[in-house]
Amino acid sequence: MSTKHADRSKEYLRNPEKISRHDQTFWGVREKRDRMAQELPEWEALRELASQIKRHTVTHLADYLDEFSTRLEERGVVVHWARDAQEFNEIVFGILETHKVQKLVKSKSMLTEECEMNPYLESRGIDVVETDLGERIIQLLGQKPSHIVMPAIHLTRDEVGALFERLGISREAGNHDPSYLTRCARYHLRDEFMTADAGMTGCNFGVAQTGDVVVCTNEGNADMSTSMPKLHIVAMGIEKIVPDYASLSVMHRLLARCGTGQPTTTFTSHFEKARPGGEMHVVLVDNGRSEMLSNEEHWQTLKCLRCGACMNTCPVYRRSTGYSYSYFIPGPIGINLGMLKSPEAHHGNVSACTLCLSCSNVCPAKVDLGEQIYRWRQQLEALGYESSEKKWMSRGMSGLFGNTAVYQTALKCAPILNSMPRWLLYNKMNAWGEGHEMMTFPKKSFHAMWKDGDIEDLTKETPAKGEENKR
Repeated sequence: MSTKHADRSKEYLRNPEKISRHDQTFWGVREKRDRMAQELPEWEALRELASQIKRHTVTHLADYLDEFSTRLEERGVVVHWARDAQEFNEIVFGILETHKVQKLVKSKSMLTEECEMNPYLESRGIDVVETDLGERIIQLLGQKPSHIVMPAIHLTRDEVGALFERLGISREAGNHDPSYLTRCARYHLRDEFMTADAGMTGCNFGVAQTGDVVVCTNEGNADMSTSMPKLHIVAMGIEKIVPDYASLSVMHRLLARCGTGQPTTTFTSHFEKARPGGEMHVVLVDNGRSEMLSNEEHWQTLKCLRCGACMNTCPVYRRSTGYSYSYFIPGPIGINLGMLKSPEAHHGNVSACTLCLSCSNVCPAKVDLGEQIYRWRQQLEALGYESSEKKWMSRGMSGLFGNTAVYQTALKCAPILNSMPRWLLYNKMNAWGEGHEMMTFPKKSFHAMWKDGDIEDLTKETPAKGEENKR
């Protein structure tokens, strides 16, 4: 019954201290999100409005994308359309090759991770430098993001300090103070900004009415990536469109509050055209999004704002880390996106969910994340990826609970398991026994105790505190 996610998570669960820190860190972010929500009486109204705006926009994408691209082109911005990841990478490389770019500095972008742009460009001789601090750390380590907002949060400051010392970024051996390491990273990245030939940003929101590309960061790396080099390239998924500034204001009030527990990001930058003497390109990427939109049961996944709140609250993600998932985006939203992308490659993630629905309750755009995962589970058999072991177990449980005589007999015989040798109970046949202690079965079942009158009638009114002795 083991899945790829379960197998991968075992590796990380071998370090209880690190897992506990990971769990507590993200639960702390979830608590910050809750405090932000409680400060706004209109919080639920904002979530409902955001849901309606995204629902309207993604179901009218063609109109809004046409308006958005028209506004950009009126100001001299070059707009490109990419059908898939391959075409996106080719377009970006074509732009860079035309301008003889040797070094590209880029702001954080999960779309470029989705399209695997970095290795594509690096294999063609272009130096790609991540400028978000977390992204830069994991790039230097040769890792992938473990979270879409806090990509290096799984690392300790000692691990980062050791990396910086090894690469010469830090000059004080043993000084792993976060402020010092951050300053070292700034000096290191400053040289990269100064010597870059082109800059790239992602896009949190594209405003159709005005043609604004809106980028939200806490480090200002997007501004540095666009103010130093004269060539600016924007990587944007087509679902990032919002109709107007009024819609943008709703999304902006929710994004940081849900993702990091902040009222707003430190920097919110609007890019409408190229800098003086420069050039700006926007690449609008589909890469399967149109197909997602046609899926009647799962299209609402496109409403996602990529805030990461569902990961912060997910008990499975917090206790297994992002690297246990097969899709590059982990957590509840990653489970759904992965299944929409390739059920064959990512169906193992569907079991990584308790169906607590906490993800659905915190999502700023009210994406029904947990409910969609449940629907994916029901579709595994039709897709050909159901577990034969679970299927036979379900049939056995149905026979047990559907037959009164069999059920009563099982209850009476259950205490026998208490005296059975441990090796008979704790083996590969008993998945629950791995990491858990089995319960001790009582000699008498609750049903039997109730029938024999051994339990006080719970339907009687319980006396109030202090009234017991007055009877």
